Amino acid sequence: MNQLMKKIEEAVKREGIDLIGFAPKSRFECLEARVNPFSIFPEGKTVIMLGKRVCRGSLRGVEEGTNFGDYSKFGRGWLEDEFLALACYGLVNALEDEGWEAVPIFPNPSEMAPTGVPVVPGRPAPNVFPDFTYAAVACGLCEIGYSGIPLSEKFGSRQRFHMIITDAELEPTPILERSLCDACGRCAKACPLGAISETETEEIEICGKKMTVAKIDYSKCKSCKNGALPNRLSASAKPDRIAALCNRSCMCHLEEKEVIENKFENAFRKRDAWALDTYGNYVKPEASQTKPDSVQSGK
Repeated sequence: MNQLMKKIEEAVKREGIDLIGFAPKSRFECLEARVNPFSIFPEGKTVIMLGKRVCRGSLRGVEEGTNFGDYSKFGRGWLEDEFLALACYGLVNALEDEGWEAVPIFPNPSEMAPTGVPVVPGRPAPNVFPDFTYAAVACGLCEIGYSGIPLSEKFGSRQRFHMIITDAELEPTPILERSLCDACGRCAKACPLGAISETETEEIEICGKKMTVAKIDYSKCKSCKNGALPNRLSASAKPDRIAALCNRSCMCHLEEKEVIENKFENAFRKRDAWALDTYGNYVKPEASQTKPDSVQSGK
């Protein structure tokens, strides 16, 4: 496998992959068939999660409230459909050049309902859409933050993933032990719609890692005018909140704490954040101030 890992490392560098993690089949045994990647490739041995960053600059226009379209391209549409898809395809080719089958999986929402009937008794109905949030944790790349968004050590919440299932048995990535999220609640305080509870939480456990996540009213998120966008693949699925005020406030907090590796010369939030209620009226979010959190940052 040393030769294969060398080929993978070369592909990661060549394709500009920012994040990569490996998980054995055993880490997915608890998942039901309709969201389990090994329903797609039962003989597979390893799930690979590969990611590219959402560049911080793609969020600048949303933070200023002056440009939303470029995030939707560089931060999600083009990023998933082109930049990341090409990187995934390149890594798949590298694996298959070495004689190992590799199944590329696009990040369709796991909440999407089946669109067919089982082809034979005992198999899940098509289409199976693997749980990418679970897989990001199982592959050692992320934890789930209080706001329900996966956080990585390198970029915090600023990444998107594709998945590969392969019959190559690769060394697993350790589960992320450290906790990036301190449950500060800034995401909840910033939300002008009250979609993220400050008091009601649930504990999620994935591969032995326990994470505290707030109760979230996604029906309110779907009416958010503060940077959240509808799920572009399914109207019934959770909306995209990476550019939303809740997550931008979280991002600022993680940068102030200096707990993520991708550091910048200047703070992201340079003035008080803007916020709109459900009707588009201006309101002042509680956690929008530009001053650092002196307790957490030590400054």
